[in-house]
Amino acid sequence: LKVAVSCTQRLPALGDLFSISAYVYAQKPQLDIHSFEGTFTRVGLLDLELNQLTKALFLALVALSIVMVTLQGFVGPWYRNLFRFLLLFSYIIPISLRVNLDMGKAAYGWMIMKDDNIPGTVVRTSTIPEELGRLVYLLTDKTGTLTQNEMIFKRLHLGTVSYGTDTMDEIQNHIISSYSQSSAPKVRKTVSSRIHEAVKAIALCHNVTPVYESHAGVNGETEYAEVDQNFSDENRTYQASSPDEVALVQWTESVGLTLVNRDLTSMQLKSPGGQILTYYILQVFPFTSESKRMGIIVRDESTGEITFYMKGADVAMSTIVQYNDWLEEECGNMAREGLRTLVVAKKSLTEEQHQDFENRYNQAKLSIHDRALKVAAVVESLEREMELLCLTGVEDQLQADVRPTLEMLRNAGIKIWMLTGDKLETATCIAKSSHLVSRTQDIHIFRPVISRGEAHLELNAFRRKHDCALVISGDSLEVCLKYYEHEFVELACQCPAVVCCRCSPTQKAHIVKLLQHHTGKRTCAIGDGGNDVSMIQAADCGIGIEGKEGKQASLAADFSITQFKHIGRLLMVHGRNSYKRSAALGQFVMHRGLIISTMQAVFSSVFYFASIPLYQGFLMVGYATIYTMFPVFSLVLDQDVKPEMALLYPELYKDLTKGRSLSFKTFLIWVLISIYQGGILMYGALLLFESEFVHVVAISFTALILTELLMVALTIRTWHWLMVVAEFFSLGCYVASLAFLNEYFDVAFITTVTFLWKVSAITVVSCLPLYILKYLKRKFSPPSYSKLTS
Repeated sequence: LKVAVSCTQRLPALGDLFSISAYVYAQKPQLDIHSFEGTFTRVGLLDLELNQLTKALFLALVALSIVMVTLQGFVGPWYRNLFRFLLLFSYIIPISLRVNLDMGKAAYGWMIMKDDNIPGTVVRTSTIPEELGRLVYLLTDKTGTLTQNEMIFKRLHLGTVSYGTDTMDEIQNHIISSYSQSSAPKVRKTVSSRIHEAVKAIALCHNVTPVYESHAGVNGETEYAEVDQNFSDENRTYQASSPDEVALVQWTESVGLTLVNRDLTSMQLKSPGGQILTYYILQVFPFTSESKRMGIIVRDESTGEITFYMKGADVAMSTIVQYNDWLEEECGNMAREGLRTLVVAKKSLTEEQHQDFENRYNQAKLSIHDRALKVAAVVESLEREMELLCLTGVEDQLQADVRPTLEMLRNAGIKIWMLTGDKLETATCIAKSSHLVSRTQDIHIFRPVISRGEAHLELNAFRRKHDCALVISGDSLEVCLKYYEHEFVELACQCPAVVCCRCSPTQKAHIVKLLQHHTGKRTCAIGDGGNDVSMIQAADCGIGIEGKEGKQASLAADFSITQFKHIGRLLMVHGRNSYKRSAALGQFVMHRGLIISTMQAVFSSVFYFASIPLYQGFLMVGYATIYTMFPVFSLVLDQDVKPEMALLYPELYKDLTKGRSLSFKTFLIWVLISIYQGGILMYGALLLFESEFVHVVAISFTALILTELLMVALTIRTWHWLMVVAEFFSLGCYVASLAFLNEYFDVAFITTVTFLWKVSAITVVSCLPLYILKYLKRKFSPPSYSKLTS
């Protein structure tokens, strides 16, 4: 079934697609031909706002042309005059706006990538840098985003006894005892046997490959070999898709059982005494986000024993292992310490059981219909009544400066939602330790609900809380959204922070779309792994972190950073500047067209509504290019506050989200300014009318250029040396070109004192009142940032 994206479904013809400004992301070719992921994304909010203003200007163009024809009295071929007026006033439509904005956005992107304070940042789209300055919701992944995704083994629990980092030597002694031939007390042998079984399971149940550094290659690059018969401990590293698995294998090495070699069919362990133990790999069942577990079947070369090992999340393993009374409680205890837990279990298989499984498994893999379901069913038949061996806990430490960064974002008025696949207790612990939830705020943990009635009761309980962070599981979230979507989103949006745990990639993207639909506010998603891609692409602004899980998130995002802490400067400094600069640039380009159109309207009105141009040829071309382009574009270097001040006072960011830098109010102010200045320039030149008409053009056009240069100076809040260069360069170009504009100007007249004082008088009248108004406004109603800089 082929369905068009929503904004293109009602287009009358294919050609109308080109009227939509958007960009398309299409997934690269892959083996699975039955699935495809792509996004159709329209440009940012600022572009949409400018489009609305441009439409208003177009209506003004048509209305002004009709008024002029009407005042003309519809004499002669009035429709021809109507089109002539449309052409004369066409400068009202800021044709150069798109070019200036796109060039500005490219400049912002370059500035971001050249910022030494956020090294390694990459801007992958040049359409929405100003979106960084208007964010209200930040949705973030946890592992690898807020945390380092560098796991450290912290705890091993066997049910009756727990081992922490301070008791690892005891585990090592038990492992040595298990492989020694000496006689030991029966109780000690039993304990050693249990620990040995647990450690052996951890050392075998994974997808880790040891890699050995051999020598420097011909280009000086290090070469690696997967097989090295020396098995040197000094040059061995481990490669795996998950840092959890690497942490576990590194821990088994530290206690005496070392993974030294692995290929497709076997793996070898080294005992504390240096003995090489070989295990043949019969089957591997990889980890998936749906199953939340992985398994492996191995045969011990020395004994011929076949064992099925499995490890996974407690929610998946609790129904697989034999009954016990400690797993759930200890999982909760470890999670409250902020540890990521894995349950490890095993099942011994006879030769007959294994052969029967192999036959059924191979038969299922050859099925044409429902292959995946049949394969899963065969594997699940093996996952029954498994012996619980141990519970492991690894710690994922927070990234550098996560706490101050989250506090900064919260002070900036940005509401942060953490979406993670981890269990509730772990997510809650990280939310507290990272200061995602303020120390003064309470946390409401949403009770698990499975029915409409339960969801209703829990929502009512939550409604009575105030200024309280919310923690909810993915399953409960689904129930709430199914029956009470509007009510739940409304309550959640009032929370200072929200944590969604046990969240699937699809749910993450769905939450983003819910916020966009119900609030209309700008959203940003940040993550580091492939499971965050859908969330990143659904958000108005996507940020990817290059982490341990590869570059999938980084490549799919609008912006790529190397550490979470960089997001603070990216938003507070570059987001602020990009939005403020684009708003100023856009409105000034409109002003540039409006002022000359006003002069044309005044000129035509004075001369009996004649549809003749005020300025012709090179004057019109030069006005929009070399005479004003550089000073106007230099606004991309402007900044209202210094970066240090923006970071020190993140509260300034709140003003940006209100959209006051570019609104119909500011647009109308610029329209009034343009009408006032255009009228003054034209009427001033006519009042100071000389004996020849050519003098009116010379006086008014020169005053127009000077006014534009002065207005740029009036708009600038922080001067940059390139702005000064742009101003004087443009003025110099105009003065130099006067010698070649004999067709338009009387060179003898423009070198007289009369010309100079008349131009100066008109320019002063057009600009001085605006300078006075700006001074009075800054004195009696200063913007928030000026209170800090003064």
